[in-house]
Amino acid sequence: MTSSVEAAARLARARAATSAAGLDALLVTPGPDLAYLTGYDAVALERLTALVVPATGEPSIVVPQLEVAAAAASPIGLMGLSIHPWREVDDPYALVADLLGPVASVGLNDHMWAAKVLSLRQAMPAVEQRRGGPVLSELRIRKSAEEIQALTAAGAAIDGVHARVHEWLVPGRTEAEVGADIAAAILQAGHRSVDFVIVASGPNGASPHHERSDRVIGAGDAVVVDIGGTMASGYCSDSTRVYSVGRPDPEFAAAYQVLQAAQEAACQRARPGVSCASVDAAARDVITAGGFGELFIHRTGHGIGLETHEDPYIVAGNDLVLQPGMAFSVEPGIYFPSRFGARIEDIVICTQEGATRLNHRPRELVVLEG
Repeated sequence: MTSSVEAAARLARARAATSAAGLDALLVTPGPDLAYLTGYDAVALERLTALVVPATGEPSIVVPQLEVAAAAASPIGLMGLSIHPWREVDDPYALVADLLGPVASVGLNDHMWAAKVLSLRQAMPAVEQRRGGPVLSELRIRKSAEEIQALTAAGAAIDGVHARVHEWLVPGRTEAEVGADIAAAILQAGHRSVDFVIVASGPNGASPHHERSDRVIGAGDAVVVDIGGTMASGYCSDSTRVYSVGRPDPEFAAAYQVLQAAQEAACQRARPGVSCASVDAAARDVITAGGFGELFIHRTGHGIGLETHEDPYIVAGNDLVLQPGMAFSVEPGIYFPSRFGARIEDIVICTQEGATRLNHRPRELVVLEG
């Protein structure tokens, strides 16, 4: 959990960033942004909880009366942040407007529910609403040493699950059965929640976001296993490996060699001073040269932290320059429609000298006994 000292420092940076963005205030409702700024992992309810961060003046938080104890028990209480409760008969949006006073513009966090956005607009019709996401992303995109430690632990935990996949991935079992075993192992490895389990065998591997089905895994199947969860720290894991149940199809094996070279090229490209787009290109160029360019149908990676998908995005057209502390996946894929697919994914941390991978399971095609 974020300490009260770190939360206070993050709120101070948020105020400065709000001012620099030309906003009078930032409003943040429950979700990763609120957890990042305050350490308060509030439950997202239809009742309004809103952190109010003015560009000048002290931040405060509006919470339902029944959530006051939970807020006070979080780092919010330890740092002495002002808590403004509201009762069921009160109008919390009017309370937010009163706390803000006369302002011209506010930034709203990207995941704020539409109902809350519209209610705030009704309470403050003359106030311009703008996206607060870019302000918050700028704060969250470079991980601290403590955050990197949390992501490293998450990477080790999910590696431990991949190390056991051979126990469950055997012919005659369904994807759903294998997935259930993997989900249990994710929790056993120290995650507080299972965020996703993809077990995509045979033709299902050609769909990057296939999850699990009742398809029975057979000898000769290539199986994409993409798994991740959230640790007690709040930080996420995400790693993909490909398994072959018995001898792989020769065409698949050849494509996999190209894919492995592409993933290696992108990881080697990642370092301070290069663009996200250039890391994507490093993988894409290898796959295109291998004759599979049209079969690489998604971006090369996404940022990771308190969310599985966050900035920076490793994709063509993103000229954002990598900086030390940025954490992201490198996960090129090749997908043969209706036949099979493959993806190799590691989480990477940009360092002062280059980049460090947080996942260390073998990247070669893992051939299991058929």
